[in-house]
Amino acid sequence: MPQLRLALNQIDSHVGDIAANADSVVHWTRHSAEQGAHLVAFPEMMLTGYPVEDLALRGSFVEASRTALAALARRLAEEGLGGLPVLVGYLDRSERSTDRLGRPAGSPENAAAVLYRGEVVLRFAKHHLPNYGVFDEFRYFVPGDTQPVIRVRGVDVALAICEDLWQEGGRVPATRSAGAGLLISVNASPYERNKDDVRLELVRKRAQEAGCTLAYLAMIGGQDDLVFDGDSIVVDATGEVIVRAPQFSEGCVLVDLELPAARPDAPEGVVDDGLRIDRVVLSEEPVEPYEPVVSGGYAERLDDDEEVYDALVVGLRAYVRKNGFRSVLIGLSGGIDSALVAALACDAIGAQNVYGVSMPSKYSSEHSKDDAADLAARTGLNFRTVSIEPMFDAYTGALELTGLAEENLQSRLRGTLLMALSNQEGHIVLAPGNKSELAVGYSTLYGDSVGAYGPIKDVYKTDIFRLARYRNRAAAERGETPPIPENSIVKPPSAELRPGQVDTDSLPDYPVLDAILELYVDRDQGLEAIVAAGFDRALVARTIRMVDTAEYKRRQYPPGTKISAKGFGKDRRLPITNGWREHP
Repeated sequence: MPQLRLALNQIDSHVGDIAANADSVVHWTRHSAEQGAHLVAFPEMMLTGYPVEDLALRGSFVEASRTALAALARRLAEEGLGGLPVLVGYLDRSERSTDRLGRPAGSPENAAAVLYRGEVVLRFAKHHLPNYGVFDEFRYFVPGDTQPVIRVRGVDVALAICEDLWQEGGRVPATRSAGAGLLISVNASPYERNKDDVRLELVRKRAQEAGCTLAYLAMIGGQDDLVFDGDSIVVDATGEVIVRAPQFSEGCVLVDLELPAARPDAPEGVVDDGLRIDRVVLSEEPVEPYEPVVSGGYAERLDDDEEVYDALVVGLRAYVRKNGFRSVLIGLSGGIDSALVAALACDAIGAQNVYGVSMPSKYSSEHSKDDAADLAARTGLNFRTVSIEPMFDAYTGALELTGLAEENLQSRLRGTLLMALSNQEGHIVLAPGNKSELAVGYSTLYGDSVGAYGPIKDVYKTDIFRLARYRNRAAAERGETPPIPENSIVKPPSAELRPGQVDTDSLPDYPVLDAILELYVDRDQGLEAIVAAGFDRALVARTIRMVDTAEYKRRQYPPGTKISAKGFGKDRRLPITNGWREHP
């Protein structure tokens, strides 16, 4: 059977920075060529970055993408790489569609193209458009109606884009009907916990349905609240894994394949789901037989805690770097949330670029101040202490505040102080709120909620403890100093806004609270279903009430890395003004 060396470039792209993305394509194509590749692929919308959101509706951006694609084809040829077919994702528009009610203006397409000998020899658009969770592709794109196939070195290679695999029908059965020997799917599939297992089973199933080897190329990196974890996979026609790439690691996945020769009587015309086969012959002659370089490999999988921690690091690093920031600022309370955020920041951008501030009040315990200083010493981040007592006294001398108003004043003073330092020194503030707190509104507007990014906003409190222990354990195994003080992990969580205060004065124990929240927030279960799962009715009703009334707070919270199937923001969209209540 003909051989084919496939180069899957599992790399990052930067939304909107078309020139830098094109440079990256050239760089990795050259690398692939040096490795002897016969066919090179890049992720979904590589040239524009993903997701482009409403940039897709801006005609000038669509045209910039189209122009850059043609220029990239010419540049590859000029640099001696034109004889190597390159599959790359980009933003296009349909030439046939017309504007009409219910379709995106200008008919943009989530597209991919094959570049060869200085030309764009094949273009196609994603057929299945996702419209759930964080995806709004019906808002932005029109679907493609072809089944693209390229003949490379005597092998017919069918092409698809991300959701084309996730939905039934379409390009998977059409690949079988077209008689292809290989199906390549280019993807920008956002990370979620446990999605790697789901993804693997999907790829295995689709390969069996397509009746051929399937290569699933994934993106790496981060974009706003999304993280892309790589985990590219190649399986044979039976679903057996040939190669599986590392998670959260950029690079070129090289694999040598033996594939069926293209059929002389390869089908043409319209096949499954009305898709029309669009076949382009690039090279008929198979390569001379050669010794495979990479014929198999399975990267070591990360355990659950390491996987989540790495996702949080990648998401934070991408947000800071892609937005042109140099340093971050964190309020260090001595508690576990700010400690974990500080550890993530040090791992993401280096301790020298992380600035921590302890802001004690008269209610702050000595151990909290000591724990903040200990964290700074362990990590090597920049540290200072600024007391808020004089500011607090000035406010309370002018205003008679009691109870919750007095407690929240402390948080707001800290928020103001952090933003003042941010303005003065140029750091961006990281908000330390976790998903448990955000769910029930246990945060202060313009206080602990200030900031540009919330690295742990999609992490429940019980997971915060687990991740902190994982990070310390990983450091100890490497012979390094564990970054998070043990006292920050074991002491009862407290905002320390009044003497002796702990979180459980206002909230259920976190393991119980998080279990209820997981059912209500992540799984959309109602009161009766949650009670039937074994939880106290009054407690469930109270928790739901807190969640429902805190929507206005969550809308004002900064973006943060999404690691769950339903994070606050694009995943979960509820009206602020809402008369529907699950609770009595």
